[in-house]
Amino acid sequence: MKKLLTGLAAALITMPTLAELVRFEVVEIESPAFDGRSFGSVGQYEMITARATFAVDPEHALNAGIVDIDLVPTNASGRVEAIADVAILRPVDLSKGSGRLFYEVLNRGDKISFILMNDAPWVGYYHGLDVANGHLMNEGYTVVWSGWQGDMPAGKNRMTLQAPVVENVTGTVRDEFIFYHNYDPFVATLSYPAASLDTDKATLTVRARQTDPRVTPDDLTFEFFMAARAGIEPYTNEQIVIHRPAGFDANAIYEFTYEARDPIVMGLAFATVRDLISFLRYEPEDDAGNANPLLLDGKPATQTTYGMGISQSGRFVRDFLYQGFNEDEQGRMVFDGLMPDVAGSRKTWTNYRFAQPGRYSQEHEAHLQPGDQFPFTYGVMKDSLTGKTDGILKRCLESDTCPKVIHTDTATEFWQARASLVVTDTTGKDIELPHNVRAYLMASTPHSEGFGGDPYPLEYCQNLGSPLQNGGPMRALLHALDLWVREGVEPPDSEFPSHADGTLVPPDQESAGFPSIPGVSFPDVINGLRATDYSKFPPNEGSPYPVYVPKVDEDGNDIAGIRLPDVSVPLATYMGWNLGSKGFAEGSLCSVIGSTIPFRVTKSDRQRLKDPRLSIEERYANHEAYVKQVEAAAKRLVEKRLLLEDDVKLYVELARKRDIGIE
Repeated sequence: MKKLLTGLAAALITMPTLAELVRFEVVEIESPAFDGRSFGSVGQYEMITARATFAVDPEHALNAGIVDIDLVPTNASGRVEAIADVAILRPVDLSKGSGRLFYEVLNRGDKISFILMNDAPWVGYYHGLDVANGHLMNEGYTVVWSGWQGDMPAGKNRMTLQAPVVENVTGTVRDEFIFYHNYDPFVATLSYPAASLDTDKATLTVRARQTDPRVTPDDLTFEFFMAARAGIEPYTNEQIVIHRPAGFDANAIYEFTYEARDPIVMGLAFATVRDLISFLRYEPEDDAGNANPLLLDGKPATQTTYGMGISQSGRFVRDFLYQGFNEDEQGRMVFDGLMPDVAGSRKTWTNYRFAQPGRYSQEHEAHLQPGDQFPFTYGVMKDSLTGKTDGILKRCLESDTCPKVIHTDTATEFWQARASLVVTDTTGKDIELPHNVRAYLMASTPHSEGFGGDPYPLEYCQNLGSPLQNGGPMRALLHALDLWVREGVEPPDSEFPSHADGTLVPPDQESAGFPSIPGVSFPDVINGLRATDYSKFPPNEGSPYPVYVPKVDEDGNDIAGIRLPDVSVPLATYMGWNLGSKGFAEGSLCSVIGSTIPFRVTKSDRQRLKDPRLSIEERYANHEAYVKQVEAAAKRLVEKRLLLEDDVKLYVELARKRDIGIE
């Protein structure tokens, strides 16, 4: 394996191209990557590490909506500059590639899509990136990542975007802290530097649950963190020390409201992703004469482009599309297809002053963060509460740059991310999705990808965590998206709950049909949503939007959606929700972690314990019968084009290795 280090020091040309990626500097090439492993007919891959400099025109109509872009210095050409870390995984012999580019929007600076697309374990940074089954490589994809989160610290395990700071601008910021422990005191890091170290100019409150009143007990105090016991500047304006009051558990909500300074122009994230993909897709070189790294015979080799985001980055994908960034400055399509995964009906807290793109609304945590308001679904419609007319596709429809969209959610998003609003209007009635959008529920699976192994205990949740993993169906849906884009082959019909077929219901146990399992509590809370005025501190909530959840079968597993073999041939009840345990906001929704409630092995045990669910021995004559049912379930998914043929053996092998309690 060889490593090539280069430092290309080319000056910016004063008149940038319309793509606005003006300098692409290769920092390192690892060739071949992965210890020389070869992938089918594609061969070996190499990893290119680079830095991309962007010069964005603040006066261009497509950039005018970037918050505060008009308040930061510009270069000699009147452009606002930003620099992104870039990584490109490409075939060593690009002629053997497929001409397809797969861009993953990083999740908090990390690459995580291989967990789904390649069944890889979590390893963090790409120098340790495990390609596992190598699916994307075997398919000949070029995979691209770039830093986009302007508040993400640079470092070994993160890719970041160097975006300009609006100096000398202040504003009120509200930070929430939940510690998951009882250490006292505790140091909390602020989202932005405080404008003053005067504690009288800030307020700290606490409450046990999200809906409780904010209180300031006498023994709740804070001070700015002392960075050194001696020195010229012993205190920092970026951290506070919280002295925690008596009577509040480990998951109490601490809310710190303060005057902050130096917001980041975070909305440049959207423009830099747009301009990077546009450059790789359309341009032979940058303004400094550096070649596009994806050239073949002097021309860009990229024929089709797909973008995917998971969780935080899935919300980014929806927001990217909503804010009109799938059109580049020459009016060209950026992504042919987009895959927002586990985003629910949400967007992001990114293109705002004092943005906090790492936050996401949950029932108990960060519930009142911006970025979750109307519109929720893809088609254009009128909001019954605010009177606004809008939709995720509104801007791309106006410019004729709408991509094909595969929207995927797990069961968790119905409880924590109002996923029902993707397929209903704001009065709660079923809607028809636009012709270029499909929506799929991964039935009974958790937001946080499982490990494909055994259920696992968590101190702060009541139930065992869910091991379910959705890699198989996600690979099939990427394949369907590719056929849809390149050949016009319609993908499988949407698999999502609806009122029409009775699978979308109110979030109570009777309506959901959830069985009464001994020792298992059904949630009496959900992460609801109201039309909210964020100009107030705290925000002022108005009328509620209707939110629904999937109906379940007699075992407690979701009826609608793509049912993994583990769900259609179950050994347990799998839920997208879990509940906080004692000492951790008991009864609240426990983060975005799903649950597993195993079946009893024998009929006598389940009868003795009054468990209404059939036991393992009542379901399967023996272990081999169980394996055969799993295989049949996997093949049914293949027939529906929701699983690739090659993945059938994956589920069969897992079933054979699994100890189900009977021979």
